Amino acid sequence: MRNAIHPAYGPVVFRDRAANHAFLTRSTMTGEKTIEWEDGNTYPVVDVEISSVSHPFYTGTARVLDTAGRVERFERRYGKQG
Repeated sequence: MRNAIHPAYGPVVFRDRAANHAFLTRSTMTGEKTIEWEDGNTYPVVDVEISSVSHPFYTGTARVLDTAGRVERFERRYGKQG
């Protein structure tokens, strides 16, 4: 592996603004802002719009579309071809 071609990989805090939740992980992303974490150290923070804490798929609030009902309604309106 060559030196000086890879981005720096270190601890970063990702903060989900929608759910008011933050988690510490390692990443190559960095941010201008910093935050003091629970362990007393200061880490760069990256604000994200959505994470697994606030995403509807993971929270169980996802809506399922009734595609069968839409097809039947289309066939009633315009007649079944074939």
